[in-house]
Amino acid sequence: MNDLLDLFHLIKSRVPIITIETRDEKDVLLLISNISKSMRRQVYGWDVIRGFSLLDSDGNIKGANLLEPTEVLFNIYNTSLTGIFILLDYHPYLQNDRNIRLLKEIAANAERLKQTIILVSAQIDLPNEIKHLTAQFELSHPDRDKVKHFIYQLVKQWQKEHPSQKVKVDENILDVFINNLRGLSFSEIKRVTYNALIDHAITKEDIPEIAKAKYNLLNKDNVLYYEHDTSSFAEVGGLNNFKEWLGKRKQVFLSDTKEKIIDIPKGVLLLGVQGSGKSLAAKAVAGTWGVPLLRLDFGTLYNKFYGETERKIREALKMADRMAPCVLWIDEIEKGLASDTSDSGTSKRVLGTLLTWMSERKSFVFLVATANDIQNLPPELLRKGRMDEIFFVDLPDQPIRKIIFEIHLKKRELDPANFELDLISNECEGFSGSEIEQVIVSGFYSIAGGYMKLNTEMILDEIKKTKPLSVVMAENINMMREWASDRTVPAN
Repeated sequence: MNDLLDLFHLIKSRVPIITIETRDEKDVLLLISNISKSMRRQVYGWDVIRGFSLLDSDGNIKGANLLEPTEVLFNIYNTSLTGIFILLDYHPYLQNDRNIRLLKEIAANAERLKQTIILVSAQIDLPNEIKHLTAQFELSHPDRDKVKHFIYQLVKQWQKEHPSQKVKVDENILDVFINNLRGLSFSEIKRVTYNALIDHAITKEDIPEIAKAKYNLLNKDNVLYYEHDTSSFAEVGGLNNFKEWLGKRKQVFLSDTKEKIIDIPKGVLLLGVQGSGKSLAAKAVAGTWGVPLLRLDFGTLYNKFYGETERKIREALKMADRMAPCVLWIDEIEKGLASDTSDSGTSKRVLGTLLTWMSERKSFVFLVATANDIQNLPPELLRKGRMDEIFFVDLPDQPIRKIIFEIHLKKRELDPANFELDLISNECEGFSGSEIEQVIVSGFYSIAGGYMKLNTEMILDEIKKTKPLSVVMAENINMMREWASDRTVPAN
């Protein structure tokens, strides 16, 4: 994308007010300054410190007057000057009634006078009264080649500033390093890269820290959570079909030639019984692929103020796009999207925003959604094309239950060979993975403070005390199995 050309055309289209959300003011001011030269239009800048003044050819604001936010709008309204008027960090003053009225009056005369107001801020919430008068311009981010070239420049600069230390760059992980920096501006890339170069090296150990730093830079509304605790499929018993399916798509998703890939892996819906390992599987996708895991929390998404929830979901999805490549995990998606007559249609609008993003996105964001209740799943979510596949995660059979016991015993530094696992796994038919883990945990609590070690008899005793969900909610589980039999792919 050519920012200079795109913004040039937007200004030429006579849109009276343009909004640009960014933290990189200097880049925006320089961009607008370059555009003004070709348009032969004067550029004026305003901020609360320097006031209202001319912008020079280097993007610097010169002069100082009209410090008051309302006063500067009066000045623009009363002038017949043709020009571009940049207002920096004006968002706190947009809710003022007089300022809203002035902006509407300025917009009414903007086409005749060839005036354009550009609002530049990290976040801009427009009043409804002027939304129809504005257009949002989104700055593009450096492509892969530009990021790579910029990183090499930064490494050279760092070496020049620290001549006594030889900078070491692990070429084997450089592509991963570059991919993790995509979606950031040049100034943000510089900050993160210099932080990685503190030890005079770029290595594999820097990758997780880079992902966390990127998340912290992009996170605005705390709707997306960075999950530090990812897993590997070695910690997941069963799900062999799902693991094989993912294996075929891993290289495509992590490819260095992303721009040439047409059919991007979109994501999956994992449907199944509670405690069957769906959430662990979501973590394992990110852990195995070596990409950040972001969790969308619907609990913090919904807001009592009209339109705020929809804004938050748009910001969250935009952030996920910028974090790419990554895994976006939506746990128990049916709860967040369940229709509620008391929410004035908010859940439907959130669903619409999510579905549009799922259908149209081009970013390498792999969506893993989990669900326990098919009755509350919106039918639109299940349409082909939204997800690549719907997997049904059933209760584990005897061989898988044995593997799950082995995993949890090893996790607690116990040797599975000391237990009669064939007997144990047969006795816990109908148990989910989490219920199997809880049996072992309960066994440990039963000997807490004693001198005995956990053994087969203790585990069998805990199994007898447990009523699994397959018994407590037998009807619901059977109904789910029947529904999934010809609509989904078995995960195992």
